[in-house]
Amino acid sequence: MIPLLTRESTARTRLHAPTLQTLPAAVAENLRRVQEAVSVPIMAVVKADGYGHGAATVAQAAVDAGAEWLGVTEVAEAVALRDAGLTVPILSWLNPSGVDAAAAAAHRIDIAVGSPGELRELIADADEPVRVHLHLDTGMARGGCPLEEWPELFRLARAGRGRVEVVGVMGHLPRADEGDPVANTAAVLRMRQGRDAELRAGLGPVIVHLAATAGALTDPATHFGMVRIGAGLVGIDPSERTALTGAARWTAPVVHSAFAPASTAVGYGGTHHTEVDTHLCVVGVGYADGIPRELRPGAGVEIGGTRHPIVGRVSMDQIVVDTGSAAFPRGTVATVFGPEGGAVPSVQEWARWADSIPHTVVTGIGPRVQRSVA
Repeated sequence: MIPLLTRESTARTRLHAPTLQTLPAAVAENLRRVQEAVSVPIMAVVKADGYGHGAATVAQAAVDAGAEWLGVTEVAEAVALRDAGLTVPILSWLNPSGVDAAAAAAHRIDIAVGSPGELRELIADADEPVRVHLHLDTGMARGGCPLEEWPELFRLARAGRGRVEVVGVMGHLPRADEGDPVANTAAVLRMRQGRDAELRAGLGPVIVHLAATAGALTDPATHFGMVRIGAGLVGIDPSERTALTGAARWTAPVVHSAFAPASTAVGYGGTHHTEVDTHLCVVGVGYADGIPRELRPGAGVEIGGTRHPIVGRVSMDQIVVDTGSAAFPRGTVATVFGPEGGAVPSVQEWARWADSIPHTVVTGIGPRVQRSVA
């Protein structure tokens, strides 16, 4: 007869669940570093669920540290922040699902409009005044009103007074990841041209904003009246010129551990063979959880205070780690990435191992990974 599991024995089978822990103190520290570089208000951009770190958590930490605005992708995200108790101005500027004008007005959500057509639709839908930011193309051709359509955009904005209120003019730096003022000179000049054109159109002084994290940290000419900080909040400077603090720690359990003799084939396809007698740990996260399937040599995780290499192919639910002479039992916690440095990999290292950028690493972590806040 198979004995029934008792409450005590069942508890021993439970493992530390794969968990992404957000660190609000790191968000606050990163915001302070930006504040040292700028003298204008900061918009904390928390799109993509706060770059995978939890939009409300990151937003609250940023506002508590001094951010005066929030930025999101669409109105529903902004409404969720309002429901979480955040009262600062919020801008929604991509709006892939369109704009709910009634919700925008009711929840005091600013809307970016990047073409005369978008502005016409918003004016037609708005029963109550909606605050808008005119999004001008400053050299990216990825949204924003082209130069030749600026007169019509400004004309509509004047005609729509009472239904829309222009409070901002915005653009994007085409080479936003470069900490080189020369690279974005043309965009800065175009933004100045847009600001001057808006004033000549009789729309009055408004907030002008262009720079994201890298521009804010490296190029005062891009600052205008406000800067938008998204990746920088969670420790990513795209220009890699400023050391920021990672704002999350990803941990996962060892779910299987075994001795492997030399020449043992590891994983699907046997793409890796152990060179000597060693120990292997299976860690319970894979490409369905955000571990990039294609990794350069050198990728690893921290277990027991030492970095150990990932070997063989990444599976949907698991990775295999070679721990050498050290044998770690099932249930040992591995750190995939974190801010500690040393043996613990950083998000930037994972980006290099995946031949990608840190943004894709943090936003690609799947829903099976539990979330917590430090």
